[in-house]
Amino acid sequence: MYVADEKRYEKMPIRRAGNTGFQLPAISFGMWHSFGESANYADTRDIILKAFDAGIFSFDNAANYGPGTGEAERLFGQVFARELKPYRDELVITTKAGFHMWPGPYGQMSSRKALIASLDQSLERMGLDYVDVYYSHRFDPETSPEETAVALNDIVRQGKALYVGISNYTAPQAAAMIKIFKDLHTPFVADQVSYNMLNQKANQDGLFDEMRRNNAGVIAYGPLAEGLLTDKYLDGIPDDVNIHWSSQYVLDQGRDKVAQKLVALNKIAQSRGQKLSHMALAWLLHDSVVTSVITGASKPEHLYENVKAVQNLKFDPEELAAIDQILKA
Repeated sequence: MYVADEKRYEKMPIRRAGNTGFQLPAISFGMWHSFGESANYADTRDIILKAFDAGIFSFDNAANYGPGTGEAERLFGQVFARELKPYRDELVITTKAGFHMWPGPYGQMSSRKALIASLDQSLERMGLDYVDVYYSHRFDPETSPEETAVALNDIVRQGKALYVGISNYTAPQAAAMIKIFKDLHTPFVADQVSYNMLNQKANQDGLFDEMRRNNAGVIAYGPLAEGLLTDKYLDGIPDDVNIHWSSQYVLDQGRDKVAQKLVALNKIAQSRGQKLSHMALAWLLHDSVVTSVITGASKPEHLYENVKAVQNLKFDPEELAAIDQILKA
């Protein structure tokens, strides 16, 4: 029988989303990668329990993680039922709906029917009565923000979620939703977006300022740009390397130029006693509006590497200026 490490909360900083009661570990565990139909229970159990022992009590899911099969939620649900159920009140378990899951108009996007149906399926797969945060996974241009916001609000009132969030929403899209949430007194806490050193669109388009004004947080996914921000590509980025759609534009400047930036960033990381990946994660957290950074791992050693980032989260002004100069070059 699994017993969690008694010192788990000493290992990871905990951060708050604005002035809400919603708090997360600096690093959350994402089920996006490596948890599809080819994954097995033993490996999944091992990595999830080691994450919890490392102080990571936030597990991020989505209906379409698997991919597109719900398998990531199903695997998580098995681990939860067998090992983590006694710790339910400590855990933050989140999921999302919006990307394609089943045929027809309600198998995707953010209509009332799509959101409610998808959550019911997610709860069944994970064996849960509620999730801690339920996200609209992407903005639906064909559905009014009112319908999406009211559906999320009703889900909270029904006891199926404690908080709500949005994901991949731009600043103007988020502002429209937040206005409705305020009118409804909906417990909105965060916008989960793609954000990393190379891809700063979320901050540049005013989203961070919008979250600050509304006492909410930003949850950053894709923090290492699918491996670009590691020491793997310091000698060059091969033509066959593909990254998530939200960060693909960073390669528009040319792979050689991006590789040059990585080398320069790596020198700063070394001067801090860190690997490039550690510094890349720590840099995201230097802004207090970033409540948590979502990382994935298929092996315990990958998890432990990511966790090392919290050992040095401080940046002096000169370091931040040097990093900014490299990234803007």
